[in-house]
Amino acid sequence: MEKIVEEFQRFYSDSHVWQNTRWFGYPVSKYPQDLWTLQEIISEVKPDIIVECGTQFGGSALFMANILDLVGRGRVVSIDVQYPPIHGDHHFDWFKPEGLPVHEGITFLKGSSIAPEIVGRVRSLIRPGDVVLVDLDSNHIKAHVLAEMKVYAGLVSSGSYMIVEDTALNGHPTLPGWGEGPFEAVQEFLKTNDQFIIDRSREKFFVTANPGGYLRRR
Repeated sequence: MEKIVEEFQRFYSDSHVWQNTRWFGYPVSKYPQDLWTLQEIISEVKPDIIVECGTQFGGSALFMANILDLVGRGRVVSIDVQYPPIHGDHHFDWFKPEGLPVHEGITFLKGSSIAPEIVGRVRSLIRPGDVVLVDLDSNHIKAHVLAEMKVYAGLVSSGSYMIVEDTALNGHPTLPGWGEGPFEAVQEFLKTNDQFIIDRSREKFFVTANPGGYLRRR
């Protein structure tokens, strides 16, 4: 069964169909299974603030904000180094800076997710007692992901999550030639931090871009 799932995921990833997933018209580069899992986590944790590193086209920020609307609380802080984004060889001619989704519950910050001024701005938006959830989906190079984890882990509330996206890269099981990335960052982070555990129950749909990446804080 495991081999079948891995073969399907490699096929699914190579097909790039996940790059044509949209939420109310805005591209969301996530597997539908992971979006469903994300809404389950949000509905259970009921975060007051979700910190998203990696806005891309804003679809995932809007998705999370809309789920928070249904929950009845919470807001999203989404960070990216560039607006509008440039993504590989894909051209979204319709996209303009003002084309990011507009929602009163979303704050977009431009800059590196690990830059001191950005981290400081994020901290200033968190109020005492806020329940915080973090989603890391920006630069997928190991060093950057590990730096993000170290910076944002302390903001995550007990019982909430730090979601490390795209741990499937570098042969886990997709894109074996990627090089060390999110998966390896998670493994190294957990060697020195016992406050987080991998929640395998979040992988119940078998196919996920984030194997071992759903980290729940004790």
